[in-house]
Amino acid sequence: MAVTKWPFRVWQVNKATADLDDLRHQPYSNTTSTPIEHTEPGTDNCQHPDIMSPPTADWIQLHDRFYRKQEIYSMLWKQVDLSKYMIAAAPFGGPLALVRDDRKVLLLQKQQPIKPSIYLYTSSGKLMETISWDKGHIVGMGWTETEQLLCVLEDGTVRMYNILGEYTQFSLGKEAKDNRVIDVQFWGAGLVALTGSFQLIAITNFDEPRPLFLADPNINEPPHSWAVIPPKFTLSRHVEVLIAHNSTILVVDATEARDERLQQGPFSKMSISPDGKYLALFTSDGKLWVVSTDFQKNLSEFATRSQVPPQQLVWCGTDSVVLYWDKIVLMVGPYGDWIKYTYDDAIFLVPEIDGVRVISTDKCEFLQKVPDATENIFKIGSTAPAAMLYDALDHFEKKSPKADENIRSIRLELSDAVEACIEAAGHEISHHYQRSLLKAASFGKSFLEIHNADSFVEMCKILRVLNAVRYYEIGIPMTYTQYQRLSPEALIDRLISRHQYLLAIRICEYLKMRTDRILIHWACSKIKKSNDDEDTICRMVVEKLANKPGLSYSEIAMTAHKAGQSKLATMLLDYEPRAGDQVPLLMSMQEDELALVKAIESGDTDLVYHVILHLKRKLPLGEFFRIINNKPLACNLLESYCKQQDPELLKDFYYQDDRRVDSANLTLMESFRQKDSTERINKIKAALRLYQDDKEHTFEAKAIEDSIKLLQAQVQLERDYSQPFSGLSISSTVYKLITINQSNRATKIRSDFKMPDKRFWWIKLRALVEIRDWDGVATLAKSKKSPIGYEPFVEECVKAMQFREAAKYILKCDAHLRAGLFLKIEAYQEAGEQAFLQKDLDTLREIRDKCPNVVIQGQIDGYISQLASSR
Repeated sequence: MAVTKWPFRVWQVNKATADLDDLRHQPYSNTTSTPIEHTEPGTDNCQHPDIMSPPTADWIQLHDRFYRKQEIYSMLWKQVDLSKYMIAAAPFGGPLALVRDDRKVLLLQKQQPIKPSIYLYTSSGKLMETISWDKGHIVGMGWTETEQLLCVLEDGTVRMYNILGEYTQFSLGKEAKDNRVIDVQFWGAGLVALTGSFQLIAITNFDEPRPLFLADPNINEPPHSWAVIPPKFTLSRHVEVLIAHNSTILVVDATEARDERLQQGPFSKMSISPDGKYLALFTSDGKLWVVSTDFQKNLSEFATRSQVPPQQLVWCGTDSVVLYWDKIVLMVGPYGDWIKYTYDDAIFLVPEIDGVRVISTDKCEFLQKVPDATENIFKIGSTAPAAMLYDALDHFEKKSPKADENIRSIRLELSDAVEACIEAAGHEISHHYQRSLLKAASFGKSFLEIHNADSFVEMCKILRVLNAVRYYEIGIPMTYTQYQRLSPEALIDRLISRHQYLLAIRICEYLKMRTDRILIHWACSKIKKSNDDEDTICRMVVEKLANKPGLSYSEIAMTAHKAGQSKLATMLLDYEPRAGDQVPLLMSMQEDELALVKAIESGDTDLVYHVILHLKRKLPLGEFFRIINNKPLACNLLESYCKQQDPELLKDFYYQDDRRVDSANLTLMESFRQKDSTERINKIKAALRLYQDDKEHTFEAKAIEDSIKLLQAQVQLERDYSQPFSGLSISSTVYKLITINQSNRATKIRSDFKMPDKRFWWIKLRALVEIRDWDGVATLAKSKKSPIGYEPFVEECVKAMQFREAAKYILKCDAHLRAGLFLKIEAYQEAGEQAFLQKDLDTLREIRDKCPNVVIQGQIDGYISQLASSR
């Protein structure tokens, strides 16, 4: 029938009511590479499932359950004989890959190339890409969970193609190359290859494909059949391989090959259920045997009466097994019931998690168990609440009073009936029944005082999306169950890989998802394929992405760089909002100075350090300093880093920038770290020369000269007295000499360095007190008039608790200080006398209070009375 292609427009759903007539098939066409441009399609003839026939017309009962086979598409390809091709189909309504089977004779059609090619088709038979093939014999093809086509060759080479024919490749290693690959099995995240020496090689991660040898199965002939259990379904969480050998099955993993010791074999075909729980086996005597994958449960056995093994053995969901012989499809249920379908031409079965896609020359069909919600509503004679609600709507539209009777009869289950109608709508491919079921749900909830409409609104959105991707030009016949398992994000990724940017954007906007990755992919594709100049491409990309603030340009710029368009990459990076993404890419593009500028502009010191250290490792020293010099922040950070980590680099930096004082300071700091005195002197002399070159730093130069002179003297002192002197100041050197009874040498040092008398007397006094040389202290005090006075003599003796020695020098101190000094050494009588002579009543009272001697207290009281009466 003719199907009109409606343009996609966002359908806003109100939670209270929904315009059900707007729930329709939403085709897209995106023949251009921009996400904004859209070519409105015309009409075309294509078989479509929206046919006004009873929903049970294609149902067939298998024991107590119903199955249905629905036609989804009339194939767009022309007269493709599937029997002549090796075929691989991606799950979740994914594409088909066909390559001529070189073991079979194929009659070439007109204009058909002699060279073999891989043809990629949608499920509707629309050609997506043709890949010229000249590599060698393909042992097997499979699809990854991200819709990457895997082609495994005899020599162990694995090519991984995207839907547009771009590929990467890796090898299965020397074993595969030497002994050839004879068979291969795939799962969504990996593969297992069987070599000519009957060794198993696994790849469990396509991002980092590393060949992993499984345990040796110890077989000397090809297995009758074999299958792979993905890691997510095994207890060990590692891939397991089931090998049919003789009459038994070997279970092989990375560590061992275990014989299950079965007697029912040989098994010519085997297939693992989508949930990894069950194993279907076809025996040599024509029996279909179903067991659990741990071989603990024998579930069913069915005699097909055919000694010829089927061409395909697949699961229909997890409920039944489908076998295909030439032009015959046999579906066997869990209780031994069966259904047979016949075809005029060869077909190909694609197992899905909830059914089987049947691909034939002229159509694509979907065979599945009728969902419970659908069966409860449409089964003849059903009295389920959802069926009563659906009938109530029909009576209501006919203005029949039975509508009210139906609603009253299910009043208590009405909410469940509404939810069942919503769920059943999701499982329908027909737009007519989608609408009628949702209409029934809407009708039912109008009788409910309280009902959450979220599920209704959500289902409307999901159906809108599913109808759009099911459209024959898109060709993804995804079911509601598959959509729930896959997730909207993964569906968007599939549309992006097909370059269906407009549809992907509209769906994201409709589902309130971010569109960044779509726009980035579009921009990258535009760069790869456009023949425009770099300025034009940059302008085009920026204009399209201008209304997306915060969108990262780094991936787009990297694509431009890899495509050899460095100027374009640099221009695009100017729009990158995150310096953390921008700067590393500039560095990889050899735009070193620009990377440093951007890092500085970001204000992120860690990022600036990252660039500086990268430049230091990469560039010659002169070029490195040239880039750094005119950037103050970079210079400051480099200095800070070098002071802690790389003094030699800092020295070179100062030298090339003619910063002599900084170089001198650095050299001086280095001298302090030298343990050898000679080395230290040499370093200080080097610093002196740098200071002498700058006339503004004569003071520093003179100080360093004195430092060298002192250090040389200290070296000599160390030799003479075997005592450490290096690193001491002049004062400390003099002090130490006095403490080791070398006063004459101390006097010479004092003279050589012109130490002031006051400082020398202070140092000598403290040194003599330190060594308790009281005669020396007395000699010093008598030598000449003290330049520091005599109070320090008293104070130092008091600190040493030598009150008698201190008393010797108090009378030499100024008269007004004597009373206080005598009080410090607890000479209360002398303190009182000196206070009386100074007529100091306050000090007398203080002495009176502190004095413990009653006699002396009386004397002091007398002094106080005399002074008080004289006033």
